[in-house]
Amino acid sequence: MAKQTTVRLPDELADEAEAVARVKGTSVNALIIDSLAAEIERVRADKDFTSRARELLKRDKELLDRLAR
Repeated sequence: MAKQTTVRLPDELADEAEAVARVKGTSVNALIIDSLAAEIERVRADKDFTSRARELLKRDKELLDRLAR
């Protein structure tokens, strides 16, 4: 199942995305999905990012644990 969302793009970026999608023979939707998936893979491979994410999640868990008392 797919989740629908709205993305507001600056006019110039939307025009460029449409042009790239046309040349690739795909839709802007598919271009956005592919680009977002590539970015997520990039940050997953970034050790600094994953370290900061773990620290943030640890602090969030500690806060939620305190609130649940």
